[in-house]
Amino acid sequence: MRPYLLIDIDGVLIPFPDADGTTPATHARHEVVPTGRSADDLVTIWLNPAHGPALMDLIRTGLLTPVWCTSWRQDATTLIGPLLGLPPLPHVDLPRPDITTSHPHGYLWKRDHVDAWLGDAPAVWIDDDFTSLDHEWSAERVARGLPTLLIQPNPREGVQPEHFAEVSAWATEVSTLRGSESSPGAGRTRRVALKAPPGT
Repeated sequence: MRPYLLIDIDGVLIPFPDADGTTPATHARHEVVPTGRSADDLVTIWLNPAHGPALMDLIRTGLLTPVWCTSWRQDATTLIGPLLGLPPLPHVDLPRPDITTSHPHGYLWKRDHVDAWLGDAPAVWIDDDFTSLDHEWSAERVARGLPTLLIQPNPREGVQPEHFAEVSAWATEVSTLRGSESSPGAGRTRRVALKAPPGT
């Protein structure tokens, strides 16, 4: 099974403005109409045009299955993806929880839903809002032989080239190790080489 590449949007592709309202110079302004809003109720977003090609480079490796994992839900495919030149991608059907914090239980609110959605599938998850408990969850999955990597960009900068490079290197390592495990005489001990992700 190919690992999933779970992609958040806010704080990852769309950076949060600084206190003075500025955003990175690398990002271009767009206005979109999310589902449920009227055509005159626009939402302003900023996207880096380089992110589309960078994500496409990861997708074209064939080592990952990309999936949106964001509160934008289906709008990620219909509104955000096209602005970056991305093909239609599936999304995790996250609920709309009645919460006042991203971490109602001390960890990212999405995590329980993602955990159930993934099952025993390997995954690399890019999100800006993880806590130490999320990194512990990731390490526990790795310890159970389920390759897992959390990438956590600075929400005011968004995902960076080094993050894409880390995802690519991880996916290549997982593919190589899993290929070795499936070869005759490889044995199960190869999994110990899948180290816990940074930040754990």
